[in-house]
Amino acid sequence: MSDTLKSADIQLIQQILPHRYPFLLVDKVVDIDGYASAKGIKNVTMNEPHFQGHFPNTPIMPGVTIVEAMAQTSGVMIGVAMDLADKDLLIYFMAIDKCKFRRKVVPGDVLEMNVKTVRGKPGGRVWKFAGVATVDGEMAAECEFTAMMDL
Repeated sequence: MSDTLKSADIQLIQQILPHRYPFLLVDKVVDIDGYASAKGIKNVTMNEPHFQGHFPNTPIMPGVTIVEAMAQTSGVMIGVAMDLADKDLLIYFMAIDKCKFRRKVVPGDVLEMNVKTVRGKPGGRVWKFAGVATVDGEMAAECEFTAMMDL
């Protein structure tokens, strides 16, 4: 672990990721340890459009959006580590493996996405990450995912 952990507020996140409402799924990223690990924070609110249909009287955050939030956290981590703000970074999923869901995520929850780099190197295009998403310390989801960076 490096001596100085970095963070990214919503302004820096938007300089790194191309995602915008309604698909920007991370509010801030903290504890960025270079290329090694980071923690993303997502404040889940009833105002999000997926809750209109998933499900009308029982709003539950779709599992695929939890996985996407973990991937966006990884993108911000690499973007901060490689100083990619305002560089038109695009990142594409190549694989999602070992994905499991353990807890519902509902409006009012604070979703924490802890991601670690499994494989990848500075300047490399293909990266593999492991992620665990939690609410109040309880696991909501976990997975491994591979992504390709395109600058």
